[in-house]
Amino acid sequence: MVSSEYERRIAGRFVTFDQDGNGYIDREDFNVAAKALLTEFGVAARSDKGQALYVGAEAFWQGMAGIADRDGDQRITRDEFVNGAVKRLRDNPERFAEIARPFLHAALAVADQDGDGRATVEDTARVLRILGVSEDIARAAAATLDADGDGKVGEDEIVPAFARYFTVPE
Repeated sequence: MVSSEYERRIAGRFVTFDQDGNGYIDREDFNVAAKALLTEFGVAARSDKGQALYVGAEAFWQGMAGIADRDGDQRITRDEFVNGAVKRLRDNPERFAEIARPFLHAALAVADQDGDGRATVEDTARVLRILGVSEDIARAAAATLDADGDGKVGEDEIVPAFARYFTVPE
C-alpha cells in the first residue's frame, strides 16, 4: 500500500508537469515546456534541435497518456497521476526513464552549448527552472546530477535521476 506521505510527495511532482496550472496534464503542457526551453536557449523551433525537442515532447506525452490517462479523455488528472501512473511505475523506474528519454535527450541537446553531448551544471539548472523547479532546488539538483564532478551533466546522469525523482518516494 502506498503511504499518504508518498502520495503527497508525488502529487507535488504533478505540478511540474501541469505547466499551465489548470489541474491536469495534457499535450499542451508538453508543448509549453518545449517552447519555453527553446526560448530560454535561443533555439529556433524549426531547427533540428527544436524539432527534436517537439518530437520528444510528443513521445513523452504519448507515453504518459498511455500509462496514466485511465478514462481516455487526453488529460491526466492529479488523481490519475498519483494513483495510476506512479503506482505502476515506482517498482519499475526504468520504464518511466524510457518514456522520458526522447524528451530529456532533446532538452539536453538544446542546453548543450558546445555540442559535446552534455550540458553545464548551470545550463542544467536553467532547464530545471524552465520546467518549474524553484531556483534553489534547481541549482542543488543540477549540482547533484554532476556525479563525476566535471561540471557537466550527460544523458546517463539525468535520465535515471529524473525517473527516480518521479517514481521513488524518498
